[in-house]
Amino acid sequence: MVYTSLVGAVTATGITTPEWSLNVALVMILCNLFALAIGYKAIQKSGVGPKLPVGLPPLFSNFGVPELIATACFGHLLGVGFILGLGNAGLL
Repeated sequence: MVYTSLVGAVTATGITTPEWSLNVALVMILCNLFALAIGYKAIQKSGVGPKLPVGLPPLFSNFGVPELIATACFGHLLGVGFILGLGNAGLL
């Protein structure tokens, strides 16, 4: 009952998403870098999976493919939330 009224309210108002711009890209990049920094410090068992095929600076020792995928997923989730929130607030 409540679900149908919520769906009706959302579809009646409509959800606006911002068009792609340099500001949107900058927000997504910053969110991914933030997630990378958090993931590097928070992942407890790093370096278990396969290594990245590119050379990394010594700062990212024991940072492999699983860690990169995990932090990129988290960064994109943060980015989508920030972009939609900032877009609906009228800041993007």
